[in-house]
Amino acid sequence: MNAGGHPLAPERRDELVRRLRRIEGQVRGIQRMVEEGRDCRDIVHQIAAIRQALASANSVVLECYAQNCLSDSERCRAETINELIELFKDVC
Repeated sequence: MNAGGHPLAPERRDELVRRLRRIEGQVRGIQRMVEEGRDCRDIVHQIAAIRQALASANSVVLECYAQNCLSDSERCRAETINELIELFKDVC
């Protein structure tokens, strides 16, 4: 954990770990599909599902980060908003 950072709340952390484990299983499934010579269309569909799952996991983290930043009374509000905007630009 970095100094001055905003860690996830324990319940959100547990939720995120579950999501990431599910994604890990999906990736392993795609590896098996490739090894077994499965149809490319099936693989593409599974990759799309993983991308959506990652986007969903990322939303959880961004939401927590935004809530933590906006509730930090010691930070300048304009600075916080600019930081959040830049972060959202980077991930979108």
